[in-house]
Amino acid sequence: MSGLSYFFNGVRALLRDARSGELRLLALALVIAVAAVSSVGFITDRVGRALERNSAQMLGGDLALNSGEPLPAPFIERAAQQGLATARTMQFPSMAGSADSSQLVSLKAVEHGYPLRGRVKVAAAPGGDGEPAPDVPRRGGVWVDAQVLALLGLHVGDTLHVGDAAMKIERVIVFEPDRGVQFVNVAPRAMINMDDLPATGLLGPGSRVRYTLLVAGTAEAVNAYKSWLTPRLQRGQELSSLDSARPEITGSLKRAQQFLVLVALLAVMIAAVAVALATRRFTLRHRDGIAVMRCLGVTRRQLGLMLWSEFFLLALLAGAVGVAAAYGVQHALAAAVAAWFDTVLPAASWRPVYQGMATSLVLLLGFSLPALMALRNVPPSRVLRREYALPRRHRWPAYAIAAAAFYGLAWWISADARLSLVICGGFLAALGAFALLAWLMVQLLDAARRVIAAQPALRFALAGLVRRKALTITQISALSIGLMVLLLLALVRTDLLAGWRDTLPPDSPNTFLINIQPDQRQAMQARLAAAGLSSQPLAPMVRGRLVAINGKAISGDAYSDERAQRLVEREFNLSYLDALPSSNTIIAGRWIDPANDEVSLEDGLAKTLKIKLGDTLTFDIAGQATTVAVSSLREVKWDSFDVNFFAVMSPRALEGAPTTFITSFHLPADKIAFKQQLVHDFPNLTVFDVGAILAQVKNILDQVIGAVQLLFLFTVAAGLIVLAAAFSSTRDERTHEAAVLRVLGAGSSLLSTSLRMEMILIGALSGLLAAGGALAVASVLADRVFEFSFSLPWWPWPVGAFLGIAAACVGGSLALRNVLKAPPLASLREVV
Repeated sequence: MSGLSYFFNGVRALLRDARSGELRLLALALVIAVAAVSSVGFITDRVGRALERNSAQMLGGDLALNSGEPLPAPFIERAAQQGLATARTMQFPSMAGSADSSQLVSLKAVEHGYPLRGRVKVAAAPGGDGEPAPDVPRRGGVWVDAQVLALLGLHVGDTLHVGDAAMKIERVIVFEPDRGVQFVNVAPRAMINMDDLPATGLLGPGSRVRYTLLVAGTAEAVNAYKSWLTPRLQRGQELSSLDSARPEITGSLKRAQQFLVLVALLAVMIAAVAVALATRRFTLRHRDGIAVMRCLGVTRRQLGLMLWSEFFLLALLAGAVGVAAAYGVQHALAAAVAAWFDTVLPAASWRPVYQGMATSLVLLLGFSLPALMALRNVPPSRVLRREYALPRRHRWPAYAIAAAAFYGLAWWISADARLSLVICGGFLAALGAFALLAWLMVQLLDAARRVIAAQPALRFALAGLVRRKALTITQISALSIGLMVLLLLALVRTDLLAGWRDTLPPDSPNTFLINIQPDQRQAMQARLAAAGLSSQPLAPMVRGRLVAINGKAISGDAYSDERAQRLVEREFNLSYLDALPSSNTIIAGRWIDPANDEVSLEDGLAKTLKIKLGDTLTFDIAGQATTVAVSSLREVKWDSFDVNFFAVMSPRALEGAPTTFITSFHLPADKIAFKQQLVHDFPNLTVFDVGAILAQVKNILDQVIGAVQLLFLFTVAAGLIVLAAAFSSTRDERTHEAAVLRVLGAGSSLLSTSLRMEMILIGALSGLLAAGGALAVASVLADRVFEFSFSLPWWPWPVGAFLGIAAACVGGSLALRNVLKAPPLASLREVV
């Protein structure tokens, strides 16, 4: 017979097994597994896209084109042709003032529609609660920072002279979304309508104008526009996207996505356990039929083709049903999720559909492979002798393939090799540890039952556990894995997220003071101390441009990466420090030697510019060339909001360079007047309020907590099938055992009590093992993946034991409810 004939035999086998109910548990396990994974994929995809969109608020759009020259008209026309929304801004330093005094401001002219993402928040007076602005400043009006009012002694409603125009101060700017991308603002903001710009007379030869085009639209349209625009950019033109936003935002977004992906991977883990257990039961119930087919002359190859065809079709059908169910569930819950986030979630992409179908194929074929190998190798003698078992040495290749398939699927879903390795490694390590500990526990129970005589029900329960040693170990291991994942999800939902929250305490620095002159250091420290504000030490800051690496001059043209080009063409904020900052960690090399000309680089910067330990860097600092050797690479926690630098040099290297100082502190809302007084007394200061950026990071954290809580419900549903499969896998053995005991005179009451005791023992042992495994994996995740300290809580131990007993009793009762009702004669005839 041809392979195609056996494929159709597989189709007939699928229809026959479906009608007889043989595939019921396996199909249910697979559908629930795919539904759980796809639901997580859909929600993760939509929430992740929403997070990216919300983070795009820090740009004012999905993409920003910056230029020192007027923007070419074709750039704007192309964006309109592709259906993208656009808004232009112009920004430059200018003098503005009252009748008595003037002040340098950063003037920003905006057109209607600005910003495309996020909202400008304004207040009616300094210190007032900000409200979203309905539009841009009206013609003849100006919005200003509170700092402008303090410096000029003006109030809302007064007149501000901007160039040749006299404009009415209408609002105080509280939050400007795209200002967060620039760390150093040279002056406080004044914002006007772009139509008023000609009246100011400020645009003339030599004006230092920064032109910006903001673009927003669908991801496909934005990416297409970016691909079209990139090769057409000229010198002085640069693109900013989410990847080039503040490291505090991108770091928090990356960690948020890791949390969501973690939940997805845990769902895949539960699905794998469920499928493996359900496949085992299917295999056990088909050994006799396969043996008969072998007696009739069917070869192993023919059996393999038939079984693989049947399972492949089952995977496709179950995958389609699971994906459809997942889409319906996430679509129904979209309204609730949107209410949590106070926004409309973007539409889901097709990626979760592909992942769901791939999950169905990988889980069923990958984790059914060991069982199918055993099934197709059942010998014809099985018809007469039922003690056949596949030699264990033949199973290892199948297990290796299943493990590789699982890791490949996890890597594809997460796109994070380290996170996938921790999850898969933790899964395999936990499974091996659970099996070993379960074996030791069974040995202890075997010794205990020999000395128990007063409790027949307990003795029978212990005897059943010991007699089915392999099944008991499998059952405890499977239940432990399922409970471990659920406990780990609970830890993610509570303790791990709390650990992330602790990295961003309520008193995190929200105000930076920049451009502090050397002769103002002591006065500034005294002023902060007198106000009761705890600040970081004043850090020196020197401006310099990187001009050579290992003696070879560099330019932006030498790099293809956009971020590398921007870094090479901009000035760096350099510093010199005696000790490593607390929010920094050296990951390669050693801290700088103050006696030598050395530099410590942030690891991400070094990778972008392809700089290694020992390389020499030459900086142009105020016209003087300074060469330093790279002594170390640092990992910087940007979301700590401490004062941090990409490059920290030894004091000797920057000796004599023009230096200013910078510090940060937490300014409570009730001390806003202190900032205004500080600027009044030190007019040269630039005060940078990062409260809006801090609020954005906290908002991302709140969104992730809500998403994890929702995804937790989906994964719990996947865990229920593990319980059913774990107990159903021993149903046939228990039915036969109960029949034998009833023939020997055991009553139904004794057998029922014995079964309940057995469930309690299995549940308690599984729950305790699960608690230990969940705490171990959570510790590794916190340390190696999420990179924050994690204090081991005590609650998983009692909760694990309680859940284990409850799950074993409820799941066992449902899965084994007819075991004691089966007629003894019918059960015994099956083995005759």
